[in-house]
Amino acid sequence: MPAHAQDLVLSNLPPSRTQQKLALSVALLIVLAAFFISATGEQQVKLAAVDALVPLYGMAMFVSDSITAVLLFTQFSIVRSRALLIISSGYVWTALVVIPWLLSFPGVFAPHGLLGGSSSEITVWLYALWHAGFPMFVIAYALLKTAQPPMQLRRMSAGSAILSCIVVTATAISAATYLLIAFQAHLPRFMEDAVNFSALWYYTAVIIALLSILAIILLWIRRKSLLDLWLMVVMLVFLTEVLISSFPVSARFSLGWYAGRTCSLLSGSLILFVLLYEITIVYARLIGAVRAQSRERGARLVTGDAVAATIAHEIKQPLAAIMTRAETGLRWLDRSLPELERAKEQFKEIVADGRRAAAVIEGIRANFKKDAQIRIWLDINVLIEETLTLVHGDLQQHRILVRAESQAELPQIMGDRIQLQQVLLNLITNAIEAMASKDGLRVLAVISELTKDGGIAVSIADTGKGIPSKETDQIFNPLFTTKPEGMGMGLSICRSIVESHDGNLLVFPNSPQGAVFQIILHATRPTSRTSA
Repeated sequence: MPAHAQDLVLSNLPPSRTQQKLALSVALLIVLAAFFISATGEQQVKLAAVDALVPLYGMAMFVSDSITAVLLFTQFSIVRSRALLIISSGYVWTALVVIPWLLSFPGVFAPHGLLGGSSSEITVWLYALWHAGFPMFVIAYALLKTAQPPMQLRRMSAGSAILSCIVVTATAISAATYLLIAFQAHLPRFMEDAVNFSALWYYTAVIIALLSILAIILLWIRRKSLLDLWLMVVMLVFLTEVLISSFPVSARFSLGWYAGRTCSLLSGSLILFVLLYEITIVYARLIGAVRAQSRERGARLVTGDAVAATIAHEIKQPLAAIMTRAETGLRWLDRSLPELERAKEQFKEIVADGRRAAAVIEGIRANFKKDAQIRIWLDINVLIEETLTLVHGDLQQHRILVRAESQAELPQIMGDRIQLQQVLLNLITNAIEAMASKDGLRVLAVISELTKDGGIAVSIADTGKGIPSKETDQIFNPLFTTKPEGMGMGLSICRSIVESHDGNLLVFPNSPQGAVFQIILHATRPTSRTSA
């Protein structure tokens, strides 16, 4: 069974400290209540014979033990443990034996029961089989906990194994009931009269108590799981029921007899409550896992869209430049007297744009990789110069004046050249687009300087239309864009790249108009002008 599936079954799930404290509290409460009743001698007090409580008690035991057996059989179908199959059969035993016990109980369905003869004797014998049989199932469970299931059981389907156990258990109870009815005249007598037990019950109760104690000891020695913990509590309550009902021997419908039935009902319900609680926890975990899987699937779809949008956004610009320069170069060559030098210039620009596109693709791939990117020492001023060279044609085409100011002897930074150049390229291109449709003076300012804490700040300011204040908080959100044809991924990727370099990307209004994007990076090396 996979390791993660073990958390679904009580036979493999270790108890928490809280569960151990709760089990101890329940056990102590039952023992103290039993001791109080025994110490005061109140168990011999005769109470009113409420015959209607007997069928209610029997029905409650049948229902709770049947549900417990079904839930344990479900656990068996997961782990295919022979021990789980046996303890499940034990609860089938306690559920089915209640049926003939109720039918034989005097005054429930008939004054002398429905099984004929001395039904009181049959009732006690069935009760003895009931209470001696369950500890034996628990003992077998404890002994077989670590045993490997036989090959025959592993080959058999879970449904067949469960059905076989139910049939065998039901057959055993039916056969025992038949033999008790057939040979009741030859059986030792447990009852002195309709309500009082004989001394024989004392010895029978001792045997049942010893079996219960042996079950508790074996469970304690071989304890490992939550099921072991609560089965110990069940057997302790089971033992308390026998002791409180039998020492001294209590008559039917005495306080001790009613207290014993209460303990019996409690012991039959404990495992059921624990199973239902754990199933609720597992169900909650399953819902959480399904929701997490749904979120992960949605995140994958968004990531796929983001990658597609990023590629389209980043590659569109160099491709457009390549097409424009290729057309220009063709026109220079198409003249009656070809302008070879000018055509060569365009083709050189095409090569540069192609390298730029390849660098962009590498940057995108590196950005979505989980592995650490290769980082080198960089001179930020050299990186700015290279980036401005890449967009020189666009700057000239849109008649944009460039004002580059760099503080001398800036410290070097450790970073990914392709990714940081992609950030600068995105921000400068956005600034160009913001000023392209604007009349008047168009100025692009790229300023690099030291920050107060010794880091490096690169500011890219434009004189375009600026960013509305209500959109400033959303400008870095994925898929948010202010451009009709925009993808909404450029600034989001820029911020993620800068943050992966332990920096910050900020935006604020330019004066008197436009916007300023500022990259803050931490310097990691003393000043040097050697480019990487």
